[in-house]
Amino acid sequence: MSGKRTYDDPCGLARALNLVGERWAMLVVRELLNGPKRFTDLREGLPNASQNVLSTRLRELEESGIVRRRRLGPPVSAWAYELTERGQGLEPALFALASWGSRTPMTSDAELSPDALVLALRTTFDVQAAAELRLGVELRVSGDVFHAEVAEGDLTMGRGSADEPDAVIETGAATLRSVVFGGRKLTEAQRHGEATVEGDDEIARRFVELFPRPAVR
Repeated sequence: MSGKRTYDDPCGLARALNLVGERWAMLVVRELLNGPKRFTDLREGLPNASQNVLSTRLRELEESGIVRRRRLGPPVSAWAYELTERGQGLEPALFALASWGSRTPMTSDAELSPDALVLALRTTFDVQAAAELRLGVELRVSGDVFHAEVAEGDLTMGRGSADEPDAVIETGAATLRSVVFGGRKLTEAQRHGEATVEGDDEIARRFVELFPRPAVR
């Protein structure tokens, strides 16, 4: 970490920002929150970060013990980045910031990455509406795959296929965002060929209705 600017402040917040306060750092954490990614996948999730800047952030996060590199096993053989246990400890802070930020006016027309959309789902999940539900859904979003399980008011999500899901929803990130947060009906997206559902259509519909759009303040 030598040569990197610090706040020179002993406060815990300042010490945290010394490690993750640089531009793109927390968004790198966001992209890795659901599981490991190759460098090319990170570039796709953060298209406005230059290759040099992204490489620098990853190197700094590695030096801080927040991110590590490892080789993915069969059937894929490639180097990828993942969060360490220390990096996973940023999840509550990331959720709190995302929830707080979702209530500020929108200033960008860019689309959400699949991982950013999953973060939005996790931070807007309606616990009361899901209090008596038990369901499993697989989301195939813009080429990425996530599993989601709702059990008595709790939502668990992660990267990878679901085990025997009740429904599989396949669509693009923009379409899923319009269904979940834009008031569009999933059935309409299906009719227009922008989404497909395998399995229980009713489960799929109930799932996408569990995420109320945050009120802007």
